[in-house]
Amino acid sequence: MAHTIVLGALVGAALGLSGALVQSVTRNPLASPDVIGVGHGAAAATVLALATGTVASPGALPAVSVAGGLGAAALVYVLAWRHGMQPTRFVLTGVGIGVALSAVVQLYLTESELTAAEQVKLWLTGSLNGRGWTQATPLAWVLLLSLPALVRASRALRPLGLDADTASALGVRVQRTRLGLTVLGVVLAATATGAAGPIGFVALTAPQLARRLSRTPQLPLAGSASTGAIIVVAADLVARTALPPLEIPVGALTSLVGGRICSGCWGGNPAGVPAPLGDRAHEPRRRDATTHRPPHGGSGRRCVVGIGWCVSDRVMRV
Repeated sequence: MAHTIVLGALVGAALGLSGALVQSVTRNPLASPDVIGVGHGAAAATVLALATGTVASPGALPAVSVAGGLGAAALVYVLAWRHGMQPTRFVLTGVGIGVALSAVVQLYLTESELTAAEQVKLWLTGSLNGRGWTQATPLAWVLLLSLPALVRASRALRPLGLDADTASALGVRVQRTRLGLTVLGVVLAATATGAAGPIGFVALTAPQLARRLSRTPQLPLAGSASTGAIIVVAADLVARTALPPLEIPVGALTSLVGGRICSGCWGGNPAGVPAPLGDRAHEPRRRDATTHRPPHGGSGRRCVVGIGWCVSDRVMRV
């Protein structure tokens, strides 16, 4: 049981840190490593390895999934590069690559034999069952070796949240910093995915919950890691004890809860979505004739208004 708790905490911390880094780079609170195709790349690589028989033992699957996640992120970065990495283009390219890789996985599941398909489905749900120190040790080393880079990243997050010209005037090498933070976030997410499979919505929700609790304009890295660890450990505990003797995969539970959070569009500001990570994130919004306030009458309409506000705000900022 101890190894499961440790692994869950490490996976949650890695996903929380990865989500905070990706959201800071893209300046988009609705972005996460899953959105830019890291999870889909890891899943596709695992599926192809099982389909071709190149993996002799299940213990090699984490390394394959890490390679797939890194490869997908590299492909997204290359395709999105146009005289620099523009955050909106990067996210949209990642969505497209993720959809394509997801189609590869679904094609394999429909055409493969039942035994192989069940093995892949079990991995795709994201679970801590049957995993222990073998998966926790590499992830712990990755987090430990990432500490110096994370300390430096925490200093660059606030100026990076401003526009590129202002960040450059403050001495930040914008393109180089964005690339470094993206690589670090992808490595953390891919390693966590390799250890436990894709666990959805943790990287998306943990940084925003941490920012709300800390009441800071930028995403706190330490708070994101702690929040992610608590989410995964608590979700695994509930998944194991909610319906005994059935053990629900932790990825299914986090996706269920995370989907409910997203359906409510975060609730808490005038539009029902998190404030942007730009230079106005810490300022109260003016309530004038152009401000769209959500009508009363349920989270469904708040969600529609919130999505419309978020999209229009992103378009104006581009």
